[in-house]
Formats: sequence, structure tokens, C-alpha cells
Amino acid sequence: MKSEKRIFYSLILLLVSFFSSFQFARAQSNIYNAHGWQLLDYRTDSVLGAGINRAYAELLKGKIAHPVIVAVIDMGVDTAQEDLVGHIWTNSKEIPGNGIDDDHNGYVDDMHGWNFLGGKNGKNIIVESYESYREYYRLNMDSDWMDNGDISAKKLYREKVKKYFIRDSIQQAQAVFWLTQMIPQMRSADSILKVNLGKDSIFAHDVAEYQPTDSIFILVKKNTLMYFNKYGITPDMSLGRFIHEAEKYLQSARIKLADFSNDPNARRREIIGDNFNNIADRNYGNNNVSAGYPSHGTHVAGIIAASRGNGKGMDGIDEHVLIMAIRAVPDGDERDKDIALAIRYAVDNGARVVNMSFGKYFSPGKKWVDDAIQYAADHDVLLVHAAGNESRNIDSISHYPVPEYDAGGRNSCCFITVGANAGGPDSLVLARFSNYGKKQVDLFAPGVKVYSALPGNQYATYSGTSMAAPMVSGIAALLLEYYPQLSARQLKYILMQSVMKLPQSQIKWAATGSTIDFNQLSVTGGIVNAYDALKLAASTKGERKNPKKTRIRGISKD
Repeated sequence: MKSEKRIFYSLILLLVSFFSSFQFARAQSNIYNAHGWQLLDYRTDSVLGAGINRAYAELLKGKIAHPVIVAVIDMGVDTAQEDLVGHIWTNSKEIPGNGIDDDHNGYVDDMHGWNFLGGKNGKNIIVESYESYREYYRLNMDSDWMDNGDISAKKLYREKVKKYFIRDSIQQAQAVFWLTQMIPQMRSADSILKVNLGKDSIFAHDVAEYQPTDSIFILVKKNTLMYFNKYGITPDMSLGRFIHEAEKYLQSARIKLADFSNDPNARRREIIGDNFNNIADRNYGNNNVSAGYPSHGTHVAGIIAASRGNGKGMDGIDEHVLIMAIRAVPDGDERDKDIALAIRYAVDNGARVVNMSFGKYFSPGKKWVDDAIQYAADHDVLLVHAAGNESRNIDSISHYPVPEYDAGGRNSCCFITVGANAGGPDSLVLARFSNYGKKQVDLFAPGVKVYSALPGNQYATYSGTSMAAPMVSGIAALLLEYYPQLSARQLKYILMQSVMKLPQSQIKWAATGSTIDFNQLSVTGGIVNAYDALKLAASTKGERKNPKKTRIRGISKD
């Protein structure tokens, strides 16, 4: 997930395998290559999936479902993706393209959601600075910042900001250096193999099957296999496409590196023009929810809502879900103001579940986000957040947003944090990149080598807690489709009480090689399971007295 900051398995692996703004961790094993493993059930398939297919086969046949809106706060969604057709929320209160705010919600022509990273002139922020850059700049510009309050605490905070500022800057400099060296080499190998093999795209199996006799081409084969293996290029990704993604990462790294010595807020002022220090300045952005490179958000949306059984791409979790696309996460760190307003937009426009596959380690506008989290709880909306991808214990370091409110030490009843598991067994249970925490991570969900939709009717395998969170969001929506009277509080309770426990809790953690107790890595010590969650939901009396009706293209359905 974006702002799930770089996971340094090795310098090169970090720089390339996490080329997108969300730094996906690539899978380290071929034990469950089958697309859709995340939908399977351990008890019937011996794979640590989430029990989706079993739930449909054994529990949901003949039952009446109700449509549910899931908001995806992300870097945008390709609303025309073939597997998402019919699963995109449409604001029935707006008249498309008339330039008028017909529903008076402050957002003009918001037909499928809203883009908080856009300007009114149609321009959009694609690459954004890191929060460490912005905080370092702010503290250096504000000469009076240290004058009031707890001076000791402020000094510690300044040192933390400086530490991350230096770390992030070094990482971007290293990324630019190494990718500048590597990309030409990979591009040359790709061109040579295309000519010699007579193929338009080169995949791992093409290289493995190639039997050159010339010493030069033998070396090309050896080096190219090294690229595929060392950088975790999955079997369904061509070398050319990987190079293209690496080039995008390089371009992004160069822009972010420039923020190191410049005003990191300049792009925001130029393109959006809002007062980013004022939460009341809310009527900004545009309605282009597919702007930029919406690969991550489309992949997340596909996990939740891709059409089942249509013979295209892959199967999602929900047959009756509608995706509300909210673009608030750039390539770089999201801003607290945008996230706070995005949550409120989702709540005000009928979302019952909000997926948040993003995060960071500084939150200067935490009070704004806290208020929005409380607003969601007050309006019976479940928030699902990815735990992060740095193999960290987030009991000891906060990965924002968090469910704890500033005032009174209260926690949101309707906020769930998700770590990532793999298909198993043993050292392949806990995703080597996943953050964890006995207090802060609620449960785990499949998040390694998850195959899903991409823009332009493409598909690919990604890994990350960004992929695990929509598994939980999708199952929460599935529960609501069949049991609409369940409250957000009950959804969280059911999801946590119905987790699947491992047959043996002691596992090897691939990130360190050590043996750990999986039960101690989250509150529940288990993996989300749709089959068991639906069984528990069936015996739970819903406490939501008046479920709101969901509008689909002007039609109201209970």
C-alpha cells in the first residue's frame, strides 16, 4: 500500500519490486500460483484463503442479496474496467456533465465519487511529496514552533521527523541511481530476446525454455533469468511491462527527490489551490476518479467487486457490491485533510464500508482524521485499514490512520486493521513484509500474489497489506448483502470472532527465519474467513433498526 514505506529486502529488490507508489511486496514462493487462491478455504482446499467460494457453494445459494456500497479511498479506479462494469456506484442525484452541483453536496458532477487530488482546471496531482518532507519543511519554516508546549516532546518529534526525512531522501537517491543503471540493461535484454525468440513480449517461461549456443546469448539468458528471480517478476508479468513500471517509478523518484531541496507544497498550491492547512476549505478537487495511474485502486476494487463467473479476468468477492471511487492517495504520502474529507464524503453518500489501503508514520492533521473516523462510527460505517508493509510491530510505532481518538484515549468501535497472510504452509503463512501487532492489528487476510484487475482491462498479481484490506472489506460487504441489519460494530465483532485459527500456531517467519507464535501477531490471532463469518452472522440479531436504502441509478432498493 502506498505510504507503506519501502521494505528493504535488499537495496535493488526494494527499488524495483516496490516500483509503484504503494510498494507492493512480491511473493517469494510458487506454492499457490493459481489465480484466485485467496477465495479458497483451508479446510477444503489446504490453502489459507478466506473461504469465499465455499460460502457461495454451501451457504448463499437461493438467498436474497441487497446491494451494498463500498468506498475505495485510493489512487483512483478505472470505472470502465470490464470486470467492474455494473459494480460502480452512480450518484443518482447528479445530472452528468451539466457543471452543476445538483445534489448540493459541494461536489460538482460527482457521478462515481470524487477526486480530492484534482484541480478545477482538470489538472491532477500524480506524484506528491512525503509527509516527512512536508513536516521537516514546516518545522524549519516555523521559527516559533518550539516556543510553547512540552519542549522535550517537541525536540523528540523534531528528531524523529529529521530521521525519516534523511531516510526517505536517501532511499529516493538510491532509487534514482540504481534504476538509472538497471533499466537500460533490462531494456537491452528484452530487445535481444524479442528478436531471437520472435515474440512481442518476454515472460519468465520464454527465457527458461530458450536454448542459446552463442556465449553472448547464453549470458543474456543468465542475466535475464536473474532479473526475473531477483526482482520477483511474477510469471504473468512480461519483462517489458516490468521495465515500464520501473521507468514510472524512476520518474516518480526523481520528482520526489527534487522535493528534498524545494518547497514540498508547491505542487499542491499550483494544481489544487486549496488552503491545505484549513479543513473547512473543502470544495476543491474534480470528478475525474480515474486520473493518473489508477492501477492500485483498480486492483483493490477488483478484489472486492470483480464480476463472478463472467469468464473475464478473475472473480471478486461480492456479486452485489457497488464501488464508490474516491481519489485521495497520490504517489507519495496522502494528506490528512484529503483523507478526512474522503471519509466524510463516503459516509455522506451512502457507503457502508470504507476500504483504506494506505498509511504513513506521521499525521500532523490527525485531529481532522480522528473526527472523520468518529463521524463514520456515529453513522454506522465500518472502516478497514491496511496495516502496512515494513515488517514492523505497530504496537510500538503508529501507522496512521489509527482507531485511537486524541481525546480521552477512546478507540473507534468501527475501525479494523488488517495484516497480510500467504497461502501457507509454515514460513509462508505470515507475509514477510506485513506489519503486525497484538494490540493494533485485528486480524490477517490473504495478501500475497493476489490476482486482480488493472486499468485498460488488464490483470496482474500484486502483494501487500493493500490487497489484504479489501479482502476484509469485501467480506464485510458480503455480510451486509445478506444481513443488512447488522451494524458496523457487529460487522467488526463477527469478522473477528469468526477468524480461522492455524492448526499449529508456531510458524517460521520468512522475513527473519525465526519461529514465532502467529496467535501473538494480532488481536484475534487468526485469518478472516467468509464462510464462518456468514454462519455467525446468520445467528446474530442485527441492531441496525432502519437500514438506509441504497440507490442504484435512481432505483431505490431495500
